[in-house]
Amino acid sequence: MCMKTGLVLEGGAMRGLFSAGVMDVLMQHGVRFDGIVGVSAGAAFGCNYKSGQMGRALRYNQRFARDKRYCSLRSLLCTGDLFNARFCYHVVPSEYDLFDNETFEQDPTAFYVVCTDVQTGKPVYKQLTYGGDEAYEWIRASASMPLCARPVALDSRLLLDGGISDSIPLAFFQRMGYERNLVVLTQPEGYVKHHNRFLPLMRLSALRKYPNFIEAVARRHEMYNAQLELVREAERQGLAVVIRPPQPLPIGHICHDPAAMQRVYEMGRDEASSSMSKVLSILS
Repeated sequence: MCMKTGLVLEGGAMRGLFSAGVMDVLMQHGVRFDGIVGVSAGAAFGCNYKSGQMGRALRYNQRFARDKRYCSLRSLLCTGDLFNARFCYHVVPSEYDLFDNETFEQDPTAFYVVCTDVQTGKPVYKQLTYGGDEAYEWIRASASMPLCARPVALDSRLLLDGGISDSIPLAFFQRMGYERNLVVLTQPEGYVKHHNRFLPLMRLSALRKYPNFIEAVARRHEMYNAQLELVREAERQGLAVVIRPPQPLPIGHICHDPAAMQRVYEMGRDEASSSMSKVLSILS
């Protein structure tokens, strides 16, 4: 029996452009995986791997970097979503920078997104087989940051950012039988996550109605740091290759500067290029 290989993509909002750079180099080298799992930006940008669209994630983010329809305080105040739900997740992929649904559906790679159930505080893993509006909504749910987005209603659940409950879903893929994995992180070696400084605000917001979600946010740093250790252990055992930034990425969660986006993307390309021999070795 052939071993299953996986690509695990952390989120991080605009830090995800580092991962986009990594993925474009992998695609250029013809690297294939049996499965991909993405969280938040990892899901939003990782879907382009299955659809075979190199450069797309960087392209549309740069194009709409200063477009108030895409990401703006006005959108947050008017719609409840900092990243406008309809424009970002439906208009852009259907009208401005077309998402290749046909290739996505025909490609054999299994593609999963991770969301957090607001009512339980637990992760929800969804395999996306088909493109189109429902898939876009699952990706939106995975990338919907608390306080910056409304919960997304899907499958009788209310969903938000998958990173709250499973930031680096390597253990999930290991349980699914993916024995060799490439893990792409958006924080450098040595990073340690601390308490969420917005937790007091969440306790005062509409999210206070969901105590399990608030508890997940409160414990997220513990979960995340434990996952980093799991990633390191898999790396030590030769079960995973990890590509991470060499230093903190020079970009925030939100960015309206196309040049900054380009720099982070190029950092991802550089790290992928220098890691290619390790990637090919573990996948073979």
